[in-house]
Amino acid sequence: MQPSAAFAAATIGGMMGFGDLSYDVAHVLGGVMLLVSFVLLYQRRIVALVNALAVQGVLLALAALWQGYVQGAPQLYVTAAIALLAKGVLIPIYLRRLVMRLAPAQRAEAASGIGASMLAGFLLVSLSIMVVLPATTGARALAREDLAIALSIILLGMLMMVTRRTALAQIAGLMTLENGIVLAAVGVAGMPLVIELSTAGLVLVIALIAGVFSRVMQERFDSTDTSLLDPHRGEGR
Repeated sequence: MQPSAAFAAATIGGMMGFGDLSYDVAHVLGGVMLLVSFVLLYQRRIVALVNALAVQGVLLALAALWQGYVQGAPQLYVTAAIALLAKGVLIPIYLRRLVMRLAPAQRAEAASGIGASMLAGFLLVSLSIMVVLPATTGARALAREDLAIALSIILLGMLMMVTRRTALAQIAGLMTLENGIVLAAVGVAGMPLVIELSTAGLVLVIALIAGVFSRVMQERFDSTDTSLLDPHRGEGR
């Protein structure tokens, strides 16, 4: 039986679960992406952060490729190619060039609040599971757990954007969030390609703007620490 036919049969029968190759591979890829999200949350060296982001981009491409194979959806191969090219190659190269412009002392954040961030990350993953699994009762197991993992990655990306101080680390959080959105999209059978591409394109444009903003900050303030902007917010005037 072809993977797409097996996928359809499992979807109709609701039998896809542990021991099924389609389920296991997708689950491993999603799980490793979630693990990389915790690496991103923990990591304070910007270069290592960019490298981990590239690894997550490659994993996302593999997840989209596998879903395209299993679902018999050739449009997901396009998503996989874009994810590999943009998130696994081009964006990391661009971010590395930005990092190389920084002074050595600015290529790492202070190692403070790591424990609290990791604890908050575990709580957010637990929250994702508690919200998604009961809300998707009756759906196939692969879709349910894919959505739970994807929501966990999205929330961890948001946590990075809130807790990190440098613009480049916040960009990494934004890209992690978008990786979770794309992972959720490719895991839903029948998701139109235009929705996936428009979502990915929007966040990529935002990331590009954020990269330009980071470069301007470096030139203006000789730092990418966004807390330097606080005196310029104009509050109380």
